[in-house]
Amino acid sequence: MKAVGFLILAAASINTVAGFQLSTSKRITTTTVPTQLTMTSTTENPPSNADHTLYDLPVSNNGARCRIILYKKNISTKQVEIISPMTLGGLKSEEYLKKSPQGLMPCLSIQKKDNPYGITSLAESDTIARYLLSEYSTLSPSFLPDHPKSNQICRWHDMYLTTIQGCLYKPASRFPIGDYADRKSAIAAYRKNLNIIESFLGEEESNYLCGEEVSLADAALFPSAVFAAYILPKFDEDLENPQPALPPRLRKWFDNLRKNDEVFSKVYDEIMDPLVHSWEETNHRWDTIWLAGLRDTAPGTLFDKIIAGDIPASIVKEDDHILAFKDITPLAPAHILVIPKDRNGLTNLRQATAEHTDILGRLLVAAGEIAKDTSLGFGDGARIVINDGEDGGQEVHHLHVHVLGGRKMEATFG
Repeated sequence: MKAVGFLILAAASINTVAGFQLSTSKRITTTTVPTQLTMTSTTENPPSNADHTLYDLPVSNNGARCRIILYKKNISTKQVEIISPMTLGGLKSEEYLKKSPQGLMPCLSIQKKDNPYGITSLAESDTIARYLLSEYSTLSPSFLPDHPKSNQICRWHDMYLTTIQGCLYKPASRFPIGDYADRKSAIAAYRKNLNIIESFLGEEESNYLCGEEVSLADAALFPSAVFAAYILPKFDEDLENPQPALPPRLRKWFDNLRKNDEVFSKVYDEIMDPLVHSWEETNHRWDTIWLAGLRDTAPGTLFDKIIAGDIPASIVKEDDHILAFKDITPLAPAHILVIPKDRNGLTNLRQATAEHTDILGRLLVAAGEIAKDTSLGFGDGARIVINDGEDGGQEVHHLHVHVLGGRKMEATFG
């Protein structure tokens, strides 16, 4: 199913649903839930008589936070209509960028006649969510907008999860992601921050993150947990014995809401449908993503043994990322090899992608620093070489930089 042309009617019709029995023998409050999403192939901008228009798509986990509020509060399409950004020409169209300057989802257009705010559109999901809670504060549930634990979870989620969630599905060309230069470190940080959020939870079991009433934290975190639960296992080093995608208490909370709260179950289905059918089955998104569909399956080399300390080496420079040591068969009075500690697919330079930009830079900076070290025998400069493949004279299939000096190099190459 293509993402283009979704028209989401937040509450075109609603069905009253009875309470659901929980695994904790407690019951979720009766609620009303909208029917299935309606799709349209139009790319025209339909006129809307609603007070607000929420531009969003089902797969948007940030937009899902706002949809949970709409569904839980039974906000009608007269109040908020949910429409695909494709009706404006897409996320990067001129018309949509006027409303959402970063071209991201969700975006809320304020069309009501008595608009006292001096702004006609809102971007960023937390801003939109809090606006909806304020605008429709007389409708239950409240989502506990002033609850400190809820606000802490929301803030942590928005600062340290959503800013790097692209590591789960974006191609190498989109790196760096946030503060992380490569996918492996970004995924490690994503897991770390899920565990930090887990640490915010108390020991008491409850239906929702802040007790027996749904909070904004539930609305913010649940859609991201859908992404994490489905996508993180694709990146496990041991696919036969994957590590849990979610920490234990978050997993229990997630499974409970997915199974027993009809609104959260609905949003789960909204997100999962395009994830599975469009992203994976149709577009094969993860087939070409490093550490998911693409992995380093080449055999280890003697460099791995040097890094592990199993083979001795005369080490001249080392940090968390690189190791430099003297070549045992030097081709010049000073001959140092600089290697990445984590090969990360770099059997040779031709395997490099944008995800390797940081380590390649570190290797060259280290090579330059070594070339200035007169104690190693270097004089006025050095020849810095990367051999690539059999034709290039590469002997060890673990990317390495040769730093040669101590004499004047010949002007010929090849």
